[in-house]
Amino acid sequence: MTVSRASLPILITAWSVPALVLGQFALLSGIPLIALLVSSLRNSQPRALRWWSAGLAAVYLGVLALWALSPESAPSLSQSMNPAVTAFFVASGVAVAVAHHVRERPSPVN
Repeated sequence: MTVSRASLPILITAWSVPALVLGQFALLSGIPLIALLVSSLRNSQPRALRWWSAGLAAVYLGVLALWALSPESAPSLSQSMNPAVTAFFVASGVAVAVAHHVRERPSPVN
């Protein structure tokens, strides 16, 4: 097996999700997350990367739903997340970005 690299826009998108969450722009992290999910589903990515991206989207949607449905909502998504949720969200984003870095494809048969 040979290790192939993801394209630069996908890597930037994958790393921007945890960076935006850490920078207190958690709601805006949905934009690169949607782009990452769409590119993972449309391109010839390995199936595992599709699952990683879908898992990160599920984490985002869960956090977003908790914020939207909570009776005492904070003015922003970043302010409503406690440090444990923020750490989990960032760790999930970093795991997806690393998975995109080290994805493997089978080598072509000659």
